[in-house]
Amino acid sequence: MEGYVHSLESFGSVDGPGVRYVIFLSGCAMRCQFCHNPDTWNMKEGQVTTADELLNKALRYKGYWGNKGGITVSGGEPLLQMDFLTELFRKAKQAGIHTTLDTSANPYTEKEPWHTKWLELMKYTDLVLLDIKQIDEKEHIKLTGHTNRNILAMAQELSDMGKPVWIRHVLVPGGSDKDEYLHRLADFIHTLKNVERVEVLPYHTLGTFKWEKLGIPYPLEGVKPPTQERIDNARKILGAI
Repeated sequence: MEGYVHSLESFGSVDGPGVRYVIFLSGCAMRCQFCHNPDTWNMKEGQVTTADELLNKALRYKGYWGNKGGITVSGGEPLLQMDFLTELFRKAKQAGIHTTLDTSANPYTEKEPWHTKWLELMKYTDLVLLDIKQIDEKEHIKLTGHTNRNILAMAQELSDMGKPVWIRHVLVPGGSDKDEYLHRLADFIHTLKNVERVEVLPYHTLGTFKWEKLGIPYPLEGVKPPTQERIDNARKILGAI
């Protein structure tokens, strides 16, 4: 089975525990206004590869992983290539590798056959990094172009099955950094039984050059990164590290 890969990172240190071999898959349906990787949106623009080829590349770095490291698959949105991802994670587990999935959960649905395939993927997934962009549905649609109902539903199902999760939240001034939304997100997180960690990711403008290169107007033009005070406030409310 073949998949589309956007890029690879040999020594990732922020996408899961320990040192990670990070695989960025191509393709994403969301159009987050702060996206720093709009070049991952088109799935067909990625490099075609097989699960075995990817795994062999990753294993070259296994000596650096120690007891905590492993493979993280990010994107784009990895769940758009779920069959390929499942094969990769299944083979990784056979090789004794810790697997982490970094996802926004946008493709999640309880419809079949998707849901059954997702349950199969979860058998080979050790940790989920779940990006919750915005807790308010209307604001989420404004920010990403999509509802968050199915995203929160996936969070709840992960909790019900006891799958370890790290919640990630991008802090955007004038939007998701409002205390009202932060408290609502904190209340939702408190209903989950499987959250090991919460991370606040401050909005930045490092990817704006990609929008310019692609000829796409940048929606958050003029928005500056949050102050340290607002970052600390969000971390306190959300119980983040």
